[in-house]
Amino acid sequence: MVKLEEVIDEEFTRSQPGPDAEDDWDTDSDSEISDSESDFIPDETLADRISALQDIIPPQQRKFLSSTLSTATSWLQTGIRYGGKTLWVVSTSALLLGVPWALAFAEEQQMQEMEREMRAQQGANEVRD
Repeated sequence: MVKLEEVIDEEFTRSQPGPDAEDDWDTDSDSEISDSESDFIPDETLADRISALQDIIPPQQRKFLSSTLSTATSWLQTGIRYGGKTLWVVSTSALLLGVPWALAFAEEQQMQEMEREMRAQQGANEVRD
């Protein structure tokens, strides 16, 4: 039979270096950083900060970016507009033409099935006679 014995590691029993007094570990008070953050109220908004960034980009590049973005937006709006109109035309045409055709097709199928049944009944009657 195996006998287990617990061995205590010396590292866990040794005292750790640190402050001796309990007052040195005062964690309930706010730190200096949090005091300075709570007193700080920004005078400028995010929009102000973003508009200040325009000085980083040269005017020629800003004009180029603005015109490129404007052109891309215009093309996208036009594409979405024509795509929506095309989708409207296709869907209404499909409904106006497709629903009556589907009803007529179903009626035709039903008539063919009735004719088959009538022929089958006539064939059964002829075999009996």
